[in-house]
Formats: sequence, structure tokens, C-alpha cells
Amino acid sequence: MKSTYKIFYTIFSIILISACTNKKAETVVEKNIPKVEMSLQTNKNEESIEGIYKTAECDISVEITKTKDGYQYFLKTNTRRAKGKAIFSKNESDEKYLFLEGIKWDEYEGDISNQENDSITESEPKELEIPVGIDASYVKDTLTIQNYGNSTNSYTKISECGLKYIQLIKK
Repeated sequence: MKSTYKIFYTIFSIILISACTNKKAETVVEKNIPKVEMSLQTNKNEESIEGIYKTAECDISVEITKTKDGYQYFLKTNTRRAKGKAIFSKNESDEKYLFLEGIKWDEYEGDISNQENDSITESEPKELEIPVGIDASYVKDTLTIQNYGNSTNSYTKISECGLKYIQLIKK
């Protein structure tokens, strides 16, 4: 009789297991639920150029703010204040630049490498127009301005600072 019980329990177990696994397939109806896609406005990998940039060596600061039309700057030194449009751009090799419009250079003697040295026909020297606008390279959180040139291209952009390269670091 023991063997009959074993057979009965074995058959019962098989039926029970197969009953649990043999469910009817349910028909799933897909409803048209509108999908809502959200995009984040900020990209964490994108650098923000906005901020206050200062140099430790000279009393110079530049504040960059974003406007609806682009960027705006406010330059502050110990002798002057200037504000205007800041144009952010990249060149072909992905180097980033910031151009500060409206800042008149302090000195400009011009590029003498293209001038002819003709001592016979010396005429009155031309009055050179002083350039307006300062460009700065932008890398991570640093603006770098080449402040003055050399003997063949003599200029000074910001005379309040005697450094050749003014590095303004974002605070």
C-alpha cells in the first residue's frame, strides 16, 4: 500500500506543478497613452562662461552675464569701468574665444613688419587708429588676454597691468 501512496503523491505533485505553470495566456490590449518626453534644459558637460573673473596680479575683474541676445561684460580696473557686448566663439580647431566689444586699447603703434623703410621719400607719419575691442582665449574657467605685443607689433591693451598675458580666473 505504501507504493500506492507514493504513486498517488507523485502523480498529484506532477498535476499540481503543471497546473501552476499552465496558465491561460492573457490578451493584453495596448491603449493609446500619449507619451510625454521631457528634456533637461541644462547639460552638465556644457561649461558656463557666466561669472566673475579676476586676476591676482593686477586689480582687474571681468563679469560675464547671459542676456536674451547673448552675453554682456563689465570690466573693472583701478582706473576705468567699461561694459558692453561679449561675443563667445569657437574657431576651426575648437579653441574658444571671448571678444569684449567697445574697449579702446591704450596704445597702438601698428605692425611695422609690413612697412617699407624708404628713407628717401619720408612723408609725414600716418596717424594710426587705435583698435577697439579686446579678445581673450577661454579655457575651462580662465580668460587669457595677450596684453602687449613686441617691437614689430607694438601695442598695449590694458596699461593698468604690466603683464604680457593677463589671466583672469573664474571665482
